[in-house]
Amino acid sequence: MKHLLTSVLLFLTIYSYSQQKVEYDAKDGITITADLYDAKGSDAFIILFHQAGWSRGEYKEIAPKLNALGYKCLAVDQRSGGGVNGVQNETNALAKKKGKKTAYVDAFQDLEASVAYVKKTYKPKKLIIWGSSYSSALVLKYAGDYPDAIDAALSFSPGEYFGDKKFITKSASHIKAPVFITSAQNEKESWSGIYDVIPSNKKQSFLPKTKGNHGARALWDKFPDSKEYWAAVKGFLNTI
Repeated sequence: MKHLLTSVLLFLTIYSYSQQKVEYDAKDGITITADLYDAKGSDAFIILFHQAGWSRGEYKEIAPKLNALGYKCLAVDQRSGGGVNGVQNETNALAKKKGKKTAYVDAFQDLEASVAYVKKTYKPKKLIIWGSSYSSALVLKYAGDYPDAIDAALSFSPGEYFGDKKFITKSASHIKAPVFITSAQNEKESWSGIYDVIPSNKKQSFLPKTKGNHGARALWDKFPDSKEYWAAVKGFLNTI
């Protein structure tokens, strides 16, 4: 009975999490809204950025699973977005109300602010950034522009989604941290050039045997090949 109780308590410690909304400011004064998924006892942190037209709701299913792997998570509303899974993008709504630009590139300052917020507020021993679609390109830019600021980056369906078609590639050539890139099968050409210039000897890429999916939604349970993606993600995280 004692061993059973110990096992139950251990299970609760590892897998329980709490969720709360938090706010902080970007450098232009726009308030960023995010959801904190707080894994008990963890000093490792993943900041989650969504894909185009969406919100922090992209991670409603994903973040608790990352909590179970021992990571606190911050799912961020960037100013370029909309809504998904019943969650509207509050940062986008405020940016529009304030007359701010909401193009993909304008959201880079939201990434910068999010990393700064997490470092100042939670002081994690391990900090990972994770992006989906356009934001997956921006996390690679961040990792290259600030090569000593993070411990790893995961990028789901990156590409040169900006006016300058070398915008991400130029930054990626300066990345030091471990990098993981994945996508749908037919998207490899969009990121292979970026991947090739990353000098880190700890970079990994993954393509599913099936056609796969665009962005981090590839990890949603509704897709039969999500387990294959999760296995690749977990394998990478175990190397950090």
